[in-house]
Amino acid sequence: MLSFPFGLSLSKAPSLRWGGVSTDLLRTALSGLFLLLLLALAPAVWAQDFPKFDDKGVVDAANLLDPAQEQALSQTLIAQKQASGRSLVVATIADLQGYDIADYGYRLGRAWGIGDKDSNGALLIIAPNDRKVRIEVGYGLEGTLTDALSSQIIRNAITPRFKAGDMPGGIAAGVEQITALLALPPEEAKARAAAAETEARSADRGGSAILGLWPIAFIILFIAMRLMSRGTGGGGGKRYRRGGSSMPIIIWGPGAGGSGWGSGGGSSWGGGGGFGGGGGFSGGGSFGGGGASGDW
Repeated sequence: MLSFPFGLSLSKAPSLRWGGVSTDLLRTALSGLFLLLLLALAPAVWAQDFPKFDDKGVVDAANLLDPAQEQALSQTLIAQKQASGRSLVVATIADLQGYDIADYGYRLGRAWGIGDKDSNGALLIIAPNDRKVRIEVGYGLEGTLTDALSSQIIRNAITPRFKAGDMPGGIAAGVEQITALLALPPEEAKARAAAAETEARSADRGGSAILGLWPIAFIILFIAMRLMSRGTGGGGGKRYRRGGSSMPIIIWGPGAGGSGWGSGGGSSWGGGGGFGGGGGFSGGGSFGGGGASGDW
């Protein structure tokens, strides 16, 4: 209940007036002001605490690199930026603040801005406490640094070293692979992307084929056990039937409810994002969900 001087209240009859103004009108106006105040405060309340971007190409917020390693990596990224005009930024993040790494990458990019107005930017994010890594790719690089190639780099160059405890080595290997791709001539880059896509599709088909063999294997096993049960007779054993059927009872062991493939260091494609920003490495680049994520 909103009260005013002289004992007036907004909950009283609509005909009541205060200073020549209807209390209904006052109630509406104050409600609108309250909503505007909430909207004004919302960005401050819900803002994420992102690391500060210093435009050197490396933001080691998780302290994974010593000063010499960070400087060497920064020099590599600056040289790559000057040679190709394409921005690659490395960010180590101590806390993803409860976000999926793809969503965090999108939000981080919006706060920083990677690349330029032609969207020639990419972001390598490492979250050691969550054991997650992601390559986020800007619109202008999606044909060069494809989802399949990003997944390959994470799977083959980065996570094996992370598993071995070599975080700086994994970061350096990932940067080396990414910068090599960004330096390729367009035709060669297109060929590499096509080869990676073919390999990824072959792997998907192989997994689907294995899953498709399970029903056939079950039928073969069923027939074999049925024939074996019919072939056993005589000599010191007992045969039991239930309900007049000689169907064998197959008891599956633990975990037999489905496929059990799984491993650290796996990677998945996709994400989301739309970045905008300032100068140097950060120049208004825009991201639309290209890239891949992995763990170890």
